[in-house]
Amino acid sequence: MRIFPRLKFRTKLNLGMSAILVGMAVLLLPLVGTMSANSLVEESKKRGSALAEGLSVRAVDPLLARDFLRLKNMVDEQSTVEDVIYAFVQDKNGFVLVHTFQKGFPVDLIDANKVTTGQPLHIQLLADGSRRIYDFAAPVLVSDGRLGTVRIGLSQARIQMAVQRQLTLMAGLFAGALILATSLGTVFARRVTARLGRLRAHAEEMLTGNLDTFSGPEWGIHCWEKQQCNTTQCPAYGETRRRCWYIAGTMCPDCNNEGNFQCRLESCRRCVVYRENAGDEIQDLAETFDVMALSLKSHIEELRDAERNLRDQQRLTRTILDVSPDRVSLVDSTMRYRGCNKSFAESVGMSLAEIEGRTDFDLFPEAEAEERHMAARDILQSGRRLDTQLMVEAGGGEHWFHVVCVPVFNDEGRIDGLLRTDRDISDIKRYENQLIQAQKMESLGLLAGGVAHEINTPLGIILGYAQLLQEDVDAGSQIHQDLAIIEKQTQVCKKIVADLLGFSRQTQSAKRAMCFNNSVMEAVSLVRHTLELDKVEIITQLDDRYPIIYGDPEKLKQVWINLLTNARDAMAGLGGTIFIRTRLDTPGGIVSLWVADNGSGIAEEALKKIFDPFYSTKAVDKGTGLGLSVSFGIIEDHGGDIRADSPVPEDFGFPANAKSGAGGGGTVFEVNLPLDHEGPESGEPEKE
Repeated sequence: MRIFPRLKFRTKLNLGMSAILVGMAVLLLPLVGTMSANSLVEESKKRGSALAEGLSVRAVDPLLARDFLRLKNMVDEQSTVEDVIYAFVQDKNGFVLVHTFQKGFPVDLIDANKVTTGQPLHIQLLADGSRRIYDFAAPVLVSDGRLGTVRIGLSQARIQMAVQRQLTLMAGLFAGALILATSLGTVFARRVTARLGRLRAHAEEMLTGNLDTFSGPEWGIHCWEKQQCNTTQCPAYGETRRRCWYIAGTMCPDCNNEGNFQCRLESCRRCVVYRENAGDEIQDLAETFDVMALSLKSHIEELRDAERNLRDQQRLTRTILDVSPDRVSLVDSTMRYRGCNKSFAESVGMSLAEIEGRTDFDLFPEAEAEERHMAARDILQSGRRLDTQLMVEAGGGEHWFHVVCVPVFNDEGRIDGLLRTDRDISDIKRYENQLIQAQKMESLGLLAGGVAHEINTPLGIILGYAQLLQEDVDAGSQIHQDLAIIEKQTQVCKKIVADLLGFSRQTQSAKRAMCFNNSVMEAVSLVRHTLELDKVEIITQLDDRYPIIYGDPEKLKQVWINLLTNARDAMAGLGGTIFIRTRLDTPGGIVSLWVADNGSGIAEEALKKIFDPFYSTKAVDKGTGLGLSVSFGIIEDHGGDIRADSPVPEDFGFPANAKSGAGGGGTVFEVNLPLDHEGPESGEPEKE
């Protein structure tokens, strides 16, 4: 099926070459003929001019001597020259002195060509019937002026005959050259088209994606065979599909592997392997096609490997970014988003595709967007990174973020964008506050312990003397009543001192494996009757898996009683419900307790201080402000944490049948303790 296109192409090539040659002959023959004719005419004019000027120089002496015989001989000599039709000499007045005409001088020639003053030579084309004559008029000059004029006539017909002979010869040469070129072109075209056909087939195979085909010759010797080389580490060793001069990094001592391909090729031209294997331009083209196919195949494989690696890296990067809880985002120099991770997209409630191209003002509230925009603009201008902590109010609460924003530079050192990460450090902030609270309580505990020990002795003496004096006075007397008041207030002071001593104690006692739910229920049973008298009911919802922890039952019971008592006091005597819930989180390794009430609640300003020692929202004679502080220390000593929320969150799930309380939104305390069954490292019980 491919024979006809090849024959057609070869025929077209032959016809095209023949047409080109014929066209060149048709175009060049008149041009060359004209140029040749003009050249012959010019040569004839130059020859005629030379004859006329030479005769004018020689005629000076005969004219001065009036030697007409000598002058006649000079003129007759000119008639023997080929193409000269006539020659004659005129004096300065135009009279003919001598001439070469046999039948008389034609009078019309006298004025046919005149030389003006100052003109050295004048040529005039004359017509004599069917003949054309070039008439050359040269003045005979001496220092005093012009003596006369020499006239010589050359035949144009003879010049035209010479031109015609030359054109005929050239036409014959062109015809012979055309026939020879056509024959040679046919032979050459057959060979060229056959080789070009193989190149075309190779190119078609390459276009279809087949890069394993070859169009170059397979003959020839290989360099390692010719040179008897055993350098197996050379990249050309064993290579049969490429010539060695197309391979970079060859280890042949005669090769120049430095510089570009042309420099290396120059050194290869002196190699015997190159001289025996190198071919013509078509073979070079075919071998170049083969090298190009191999290079393309290698590059395509490298590109595919790079593409696979890039896709893997993109998936890995996307997975890492999406798994990270940090909010990662990338903006360009115009502060439009170009990418983000899943956490950032979820925080603004949009998909990754929707975020791209938007600005901060499209994603955040105006105040927050303005803050982010100003920070980004400062970094773009200064090039300095931002590392700070920000507080954002969202979801009805405060959230702290550690913000790191760094500029992204391009290859030219200019800032192309900003990469920002927002890490939620709300838990860290809470732990930090708890640590500050613990340090504060530790310092106050040391102070309170010292003060309590110093006050406890005089209080005991005051209490003892007050009781002794009561026995010495009459009951019901004013003095007895005053002593009773002293005793009562001293008892109050002793309780305060006892609380101070409890607050200041830094050691633990009798930690052991215990049931968390049993500890809670023991505290509930102790205060249930008292709370019912104040119209407060207790509802429990305990995890039925009975969490086991390692702790001090008595101290934890003190915490639960403090929480229940505070919840009762929040009812303000109006009654209400205390809801207790426990939950075991085995994967997290913690057990949690919630004590919620529907009392008056705690103000936001007071909520931050309720664990401070001696801080209380109760009346002066209703509490010491140490209950929650002591509870905080006990929970911290057990490796847990305690926090409070007011009002109670809507999703907390307060029982539907709970009594209505004071209507202040209530308060919920959350306690988290670790599931630690190991006990002390020493294996011995701790001592107070």
